[in-house]
Amino acid sequence: MTRYAFDAGRNALVAIWATGRGDLSETVAVLPPVTSDQATSLASNLTTLSRFQWRTYTHPASAAGDPDVPNSEAWRRAEERRNFKEVEAGIRAPHLPTEEGLIVSYSGVVESAHRVGRALHGIDIETLTDVIVSEVEREQAAIESAELGDLSGRSRQAVEMSRPDVSPAQVQAAHELLRADPLGSLELFTELDPASASVAAAHWLYAAAEVTAEIADVPAAEVVVEADDIEALQVQTPTLVLERSVAGESPTEIVVDLIAEAIAVSEGHVPSPWGVVARVAEIEEQARKYEVDSATRAAMLAEFRISRLDPVRPALDLLEDLLDGIRGCLLLYAAHSAGDDDAIEEQFAVDVRAEAEAHSDQLF
Repeated sequence: MTRYAFDAGRNALVAIWATGRGDLSETVAVLPPVTSDQATSLASNLTTLSRFQWRTYTHPASAAGDPDVPNSEAWRRAEERRNFKEVEAGIRAPHLPTEEGLIVSYSGVVESAHRVGRALHGIDIETLTDVIVSEVEREQAAIESAELGDLSGRSRQAVEMSRPDVSPAQVQAAHELLRADPLGSLELFTELDPASASVAAAHWLYAAAEVTAEIADVPAAEVVVEADDIEALQVQTPTLVLERSVAGESPTEIVVDLIAEAIAVSEGHVPSPWGVVARVAEIEEQARKYEVDSATRAAMLAEFRISRLDPVRPALDLLEDLLDGIRGCLLLYAAHSAGDDDAIEEQFAVDVRAEAEAHSDQLF
């Protein structure tokens, strides 16, 4: 989301947003004579409005079921996205307190717009209201561009957001970047939606595991586990992705499911409680099988995570783990190959490209 701040030294309202390579800022308006409380209230309410608006991007209706079912979660998300059209009216003609009280909307987007409007009402400068309306329209346009897979300009902040949905155009762009360098590049993190980049990375991880499995004579799903004996790697998530790939799931299905699970956990939900119970039972069974002491058993349970990904940044966490898995494939491939490191890495890239291209129709 875009954050807004009051620059007291210049008496200016400033917008700040992430780009994947640090934050950018821009002066929205040099303010008329106002109190510090008025300026910070306006900045705070604009930040809240941006947060609710970008939430429609990270929580699309398409990820929650059928939006045509009244009062369902998908319906509520679709309705909140449609509320963008109510924002200007809320800013220009906000609900104000009366003797009967204050009308408060159930919609986060709508109510935030009215709060921005009330902050502006206290300042009472029409030209400033016009500037703020234009600023909010820019923010909405950035979200709309991000939804279409265009992360230029202010839409670039989507590179740091997690969304349980993907853009085919962004997936293809990530696929091209991995074709150029199967080990990944910085552009995957700074130019693309991380969920879409993760779909391409999952596809290339599976290709790398297939190539490495053949030369190392191990099952593809166990390649990263074997490589972890050579150098410490992120094992659990890449291995899970490989297991599900071997079982026939598409990269898109796997990535969307893992990100959705982590987002649900970040909001205090347990998306599949019986699955959690089964995983805890598996830990208990392992403890009994190997007759570990109580301290070891406690340590095993302490390491258990409801979400396999970091709930704060699941898509980026997944992308990092998948690329680490590809690096693990190279480690194991090199351990079973003769020649200098550069030649081995180049041959690995050639072999993985061939495997990935042969099954590029399986990305979705």
